[in-house]
Amino acid sequence: MSFSRLFVMQLVGIVMLFGILASPGWAKTHHRTFVIQEATYTRLCNNTKNILTVNGLYPGPTISARKGDIVYVKVINKGNKNITIHWHGVNQPRNPWSDGPEYITQCPIQPGGNFTQRIEFSEEEGTLWWHAHSEFDRATVHGAIVIYPKLGTSYPFPKPHKEFTLIIGEWWNANITDVYNNAIQSGGEFQISDANTINGQPGDFAPCSANDTFKVQVDQGKRYLLRVINSAMSNEFFFAIAGHNVTVVGSDASYIKPYVNEYIMITPGQTFDLLLEANQFPNTSAPYRYYIKATPFFDGSVVVPRDPNDTVAILEYKTNVTTPPPVPLSPSLPNFPNTSAATAFTAGLRSLASSDHPVDVPQTVDVSMYVTIAVNVEQCPNASCGGPFGGRLAASLNNASFSSPQIDILDAYYSSISGVYSPDFPDQPPLFYNFTDANIPQQLFFVDKSTKVKVLEYNTTVEIVFQGTNILGGENHPMHLHGHSFYVVGRGFGNFNNQTDPLSYNLVDPPYENTVGVLKNGWTTIRFRAVNPGVWFMHCHLDRHMIWGMDTVFITKNGNRTDAKILPPPADKPRC
Repeated sequence: MSFSRLFVMQLVGIVMLFGILASPGWAKTHHRTFVIQEATYTRLCNNTKNILTVNGLYPGPTISARKGDIVYVKVINKGNKNITIHWHGVNQPRNPWSDGPEYITQCPIQPGGNFTQRIEFSEEEGTLWWHAHSEFDRATVHGAIVIYPKLGTSYPFPKPHKEFTLIIGEWWNANITDVYNNAIQSGGEFQISDANTINGQPGDFAPCSANDTFKVQVDQGKRYLLRVINSAMSNEFFFAIAGHNVTVVGSDASYIKPYVNEYIMITPGQTFDLLLEANQFPNTSAPYRYYIKATPFFDGSVVVPRDPNDTVAILEYKTNVTTPPPVPLSPSLPNFPNTSAATAFTAGLRSLASSDHPVDVPQTVDVSMYVTIAVNVEQCPNASCGGPFGGRLAASLNNASFSSPQIDILDAYYSSISGVYSPDFPDQPPLFYNFTDANIPQQLFFVDKSTKVKVLEYNTTVEIVFQGTNILGGENHPMHLHGHSFYVVGRGFGNFNNQTDPLSYNLVDPPYENTVGVLKNGWTTIRFRAVNPGVWFMHCHLDRHMIWGMDTVFITKNGNRTDAKILPPPADKPRC
């Protein structure tokens, strides 16, 4: 062997060893394949249809990794329509190319095409999820992401005996593409779902569904970790387990101070990690079956359509009892418009803020934004559309209703292509009025479409006050920011007062989340640091609101260091 070849081999070995030693917690690289394909599913009394799936599964496969790991997912589109996949809550440092929202960070993957996406779990630990980010497809194209502690570390709570993932969703008997197309063509509301589901099953209370109700089997006296995900398109939920309290220990892949409660309230996009003590069923005469129940929470106008159906799974203690199983006990949950109960639960969430899991809440603010949230109307010629006043339903942030371009914004930014977007998203609404008034003048309902983005300098601290409005009847809006998690430092009802309301901010241990509910006729304040260069979507996670334009984009510019610059585009990125 030549000296030069031996030297090269030794050098490669040193580099590989250094890479291993430098990897956090002996991080690993994983490879997965997601095949987008049609599959036949039956729900609700022989309503059989083809649905879009990943690998034929509904919900789709779970991605499991450890903090610090990298997962490459090759997405192969064998379906009959364009698709994209988003890794919800994964910050994707410097790599917006793999984030997924169509026409924001990529063009969709066309039928017959494929795209390998790189997912890096840099700071996340706990439960997240992935889903389609195109049209209305996440109704069936979604699944869980589980990020375990890196090797050599452990949970900051007692280790569970076992864990279960519970994905709350919705089922339509109609074809999902038809649901989307009909709403887009008419300009009116989206058809509501026919059932809410847990792990794809409507549960005992729905017609012809009892035999397939999802079951969680436990041993008396043991501890379990429940990973709860709300993948629903429109519904927020109260969630509880009969006969048991839960201890909330994580939210959006970030640990929180252990918080015992009878129920949780979870918005679309959110995840919670819950500890369950299987402390019931002490003897053979005690009940051993308990409903796990999700019931919709909705505090908005009664004219807004919602699927009101409860969905259940069953917690079942392992037993030698051979008699027919009894009807499970049912939990008592707040009724659907109970804003006080929803607010009380959310108020209890605090970051763990320990030495192993510290917080870094920005104490000063470089960029202050006051963003109003509204459902609006876009005018149609001759009042010919199916929305209010003969218009087309729209939605807005600061009265700007977002319109997706035909070239993705990331490509336009990276390649300096003009005319795709304008960098003038406003820091405040164009007009100040009583946003929560019961009688807002109708002329304030109307908006025009645009593609406005907000440009941020690298390493600036950003505060956003989201202000709910009562246009067309307000409701709770789950706002999601890609590429970042943020600290939820304040909440309140009414119109935000910039003199008095900041005095109530929690700058010590606020929850660290990627999706947050903005109260009906209220406000929510978040803070984050813009240290992730790239193009990042921000939108309401009620999908019809996102489709109507309740969105914007943050472009974070490069920093000065090499590790503060956006990565180059992958060679196989989809073309428009």
